Amino acid sequence: MKTAAYIISVSLLITILPAALAAQTDTVKYVPRYRDPALQEIEKKDSTDKANEDSLTSKIRDAQRLFREAEQAKEKTLRFDVDKIVRPASPEAFKPAFHFPPVRQYSTNTCWSFSTTSFMESEVYRLTGQKIKLSEMFTVYHEYVEKARHFVQQRGDVMIPEGGESNGLTRIMKQYGAVPEEAYPGTTDPDGRHDHDRMSKELRDFLAFVKDHDLWDEEEVLAQVRVILNKYLGVPPMSVTYNGKTMTPKEFLADVLKLNPDDYIEIMSTLSVPFYTQGEFKVEDNWWHDSSYYNVPLAEWYATLKSVVQNGYTVAIGGDVSEPGLYGFEDLAVVPEFDIPQKYINQSSREFRISNATTEDDHGIHLLGMTQVGGHDWFLIKDSGSSSNWGKYRGYYFYRDDYVRLKMLEYQVHKDAVKQLLKKFNK
Repeated sequence: MKTAAYIISVSLLITILPAALAAQTDTVKYVPRYRDPALQEIEKKDSTDKANEDSLTSKIRDAQRLFREAEQAKEKTLRFDVDKIVRPASPEAFKPAFHFPPVRQYSTNTCWSFSTTSFMESEVYRLTGQKIKLSEMFTVYHEYVEKARHFVQQRGDVMIPEGGESNGLTRIMKQYGAVPEEAYPGTTDPDGRHDHDRMSKELRDFLAFVKDHDLWDEEEVLAQVRVILNKYLGVPPMSVTYNGKTMTPKEFLADVLKLNPDDYIEIMSTLSVPFYTQGEFKVEDNWWHDSSYYNVPLAEWYATLKSVVQNGYTVAIGGDVSEPGLYGFEDLAVVPEFDIPQKYINQSSREFRISNATTEDDHGIHLLGMTQVGGHDWFLIKDSGSSSNWGKYRGYYFYRDDYVRLKMLEYQVHKDAVKQLLKKFNK
């Protein structure tokens, strides 16, 4: 009987225990989250205060913008009365050498390429009789690559200017060749205008990152630089087809254009280098420190320039364009008497302005021809800058002799045009 009772008890326990245990087990469920009213009030107040502050900041920013716009509307530029200046009647008065119509550089600092490309187009016509419009941006693309290469090789201890020099174009031509404009317009913008602001910022930011993190693998850096350039300028062609023949850019340069980059030289006039020697043109845009510039006295520099142009050559010339005597709406550049009387323009007054940076290497232009009006030499200038499009003759300026002698710094010319001058350097 005891055994039977024990079995009954165990059986009863087995039957009842699971139900009892199940009744004691916790269950999981979701309930609404409690939000503390006091904390909610604080959050709402913070949000309201932030909105009020943002609104006030927005009003302040709007007021500041309107003030700046009003101030800009009142801004004035120092100029002078040009009514009494006897000037050339039009570009046709110069009987200029062959050149293509002016092309705007828009929002870029690549005047050096536009002016020297134009110069080379005139040289192609002079040498071969061909009228071939060349791509400015093909040179610019590869110049940026070489600047980045220099940046890596110098471990970032260099400035990378957006500008350049005339002999930068011949240097790039020698290394990479040239292509027609139609083969490489050099912009991915649908409107066809050049805008390098964002591209330049991306390049600067990337190279700053390279420097900050000591990432000096040259090929990796240049690969990324090309990605940025391709985004804004497009991928430059590896070959071009001209008159039914496919060739490399270097073959196009040599076989079609008939240009030899080594035939072009730079002539300057400065007291910082001994005369009749070659030296460095010490400006930021000469970032590779080219020291092959021929240095001569101002009188000979100017006389040679006149002789070159009178003999049918053109030159790529660069200098300062920040003067009150350069007036886009009037298409002219002169030195007004209130600046310096013409009789005092000489080597010393020129050098004084170079030394105190009131004459700087601002802009590259293409000098096309010369005439004489009102007892002065006048030079016809083809200019890619914006101000040259403000006047009557879009893309052209008339530069008077005083402005050239005082404010222009150096020019590029074919060596055949200055054979007599070069003999003085060979002694």
